[in-house]
Amino acid sequence: MLLSEVRGYGRQKGHLDKYREHEYELTFLPKVRVEIYCEDEAVGALEEAIVHAARTGRIGDGKILVCDVELGETL
Repeated sequence: MLLSEVRGYGRQKGHLDKYREHEYELTFLPKVRVEIYCEDEAVGALEEAIVHAARTGRIGDGKILVCDVELGETL
């Protein structure tokens, strides 16, 4: 598992903020990216566990992407 603090732009559209009396728009909002690598047989159960534990039903819940990963030879 790999957790990364990232910034992104989505349907939340950002928000206005003030710094030293100047107003500016934050369009890239802080987010968390979670990468989990598992065996093919565990994908369904893992996806259900993530949705059950992390879903709020609000904008910004994110997406779950599933893709094949090929392991190459190590040097």
